[in-house]
Amino acid sequence: MRKHILSAIQVHAAAEYPNECCGLLLAVGRKQQYYPCRNISTEPSEEFRIDPEEYAAAEDIGEVIGVVHSHPDTTSRPSPRDLAMCEATALPWHILSWPEGDLRTVMPTGDVQLLKRPFVHGAWDCWQVCADWYKREWGLEFEAFKRADGWWESKDNASLYEANYEAAGFYRVDQPQRGDMVVMEVGRTVYPNHAGIFLGSDAALPGEDAATFGPGPFLLHHLYGRPSEVIVFGGPWLDRTRLILRHKDAQSIT
Repeated sequence: MRKHILSAIQVHAAAEYPNECCGLLLAVGRKQQYYPCRNISTEPSEEFRIDPEEYAAAEDIGEVIGVVHSHPDTTSRPSPRDLAMCEATALPWHILSWPEGDLRTVMPTGDVQLLKRPFVHGAWDCWQVCADWYKREWGLEFEAFKRADGWWESKDNASLYEANYEAAGFYRVDQPQRGDMVVMEVGRTVYPNHAGIFLGSDAALPGEDAATFGPGPFLLHHLYGRPSEVIVFGGPWLDRTRLILRHKDAQSIT
């Protein structure tokens, strides 16, 4: 990283300490500059969130080529959320430990396994493991839906699965077949808030060990607070099911 940019990040980290600073690395013509942003997280000493208006203002100045934040009083080692969001943004993430001063860059790989990924809402969660399965297995891609943590807990919020499945190309069916998305209610919720991919009797995920037992049927899912996994779909999971959704392109693919 160029010295003047590193210096600007260090000044910002010192000014925001003991909270995390955050900002964007911009390419402006042939030059690069650091664009400091406000950390609007409700827990700024533990995580950061960039104000969307500031992100948009930065894009008016130049191309965003990296995301920057500090780790107060700890190492520059990326957290699970850092790794997840690096993949989600498809941008390099630059992490500065402060006041230690070590800078580490994390690059997106573009190839994240479906199984055993840590849970990070909005990046690695139940919807994302479904979307990633569709992309990897069927070549389908969906827009990056924005969702706030806890959206399912209040009637004042939209029911995201119910409100968006038709626009995403899904329709309701009565009985699942391989590749259908099963939407469930889990925990204390006012809306269906969890989803997984129905795999039928074949739990195989190419290149990954699903480590399943029995005849199935199986479900790929990512439960809040747990690693993504394949489970036997039955019993209480059937009781929690509220929607079975099939994509309009499923027949031509299968």
